[in-house]
Amino acid sequence: MAKGLHSLKLEEILKKELQTTQCQGLGFAGGGCISEGKSFDTDHGRVFVKVNDKSGAMKMFEGEFNSLEAICRTNTVRVPKPIKLLDHPSGSGAIFVLEHLEMKSLRKYQSQLGTALGRLHTDNINKLQKNASESNKVGKGQDPVAVEKFGFPVTTCCGFIPQNNEWCDDWVTFYTRCRLQYQMDLIDKEYGDSEARSLWSRLQLKIPEFFKGMDIKPSLLHGDLWSGNVAEMDDCPIAFDPASYYGHHEFDLAIAAMFGGFSKEFYDSYHTQVPKEKGFDKRHQLYLLFHHLNHWNHFGTSYKSSSLRIMLGLVENS
Repeated sequence: MAKGLHSLKLEEILKKELQTTQCQGLGFAGGGCISEGKSFDTDHGRVFVKVNDKSGAMKMFEGEFNSLEAICRTNTVRVPKPIKLLDHPSGSGAIFVLEHLEMKSLRKYQSQLGTALGRLHTDNINKLQKNASESNKVGKGQDPVAVEKFGFPVTTCCGFIPQNNEWCDDWVTFYTRCRLQYQMDLIDKEYGDSEARSLWSRLQLKIPEFFKGMDIKPSLLHGDLWSGNVAEMDDCPIAFDPASYYGHHEFDLAIAAMFGGFSKEFYDSYHTQVPKEKGFDKRHQLYLLFHHLNHWNHFGTSYKSSSLRIMLGLVENS
């Protein structure tokens, strides 16, 4: 079983923690390059269990748990419901129990996913607008769940690298400091790449230009919306493995485009909900940069040339 934890041992842990008399592992497993998983039948229904024995696994799973909860509360994009976080019996790592969903490749629900993503991205913005209009009415209170800043209450991980989700009033500051600078610091520490350092010193001065005239409000993001993290059930599209935070809605479209797998119907439906704004294409490159830097930090210098190319394009064509 995943990460060195024997399946029978995991069944005993789940029986105790989920208070179920039945816990039978199914004959298939899943998971990505970071954690492995397996489904189990229990008295309370079928669950999917992710296991990772690395020291940072609990923080990673806590971020995913909170991300799934936040998305569930919007009643927009269908995601697995998180159930419980458990310590790994080795003393390092964690076990994450969540709702099992019967998934297959995303095909016929591309348009519906675009619509649902648009609704996710406008959910908090609509609450903020409602608060603004209601604040002038006698006896009307504000929606306490509307989020006015950029960030997230807990650390989330895009891959296995923790993200700095420190709350910030300004999106440009947040994205520059907590996303791009954070990744650049990791690259500088590991590789000391002088070309990357030079391009970054030029690019960071130009970033505010990409947002001139914009009034960006926080949207709840999936945070890692590539084709490997979406699927469909018989009746709807689904997304999973989020790395959520409150940010600019355009960010979610970057990694979606990076690896493809999303149809014209997806984008058309999305932009019906959230129309493109002036300067979208340049900001799209700026958001792609984060993912190329993040992949450089995850997988090594195979992503160096693409990262430098994006930075050079943004510096020279801004």
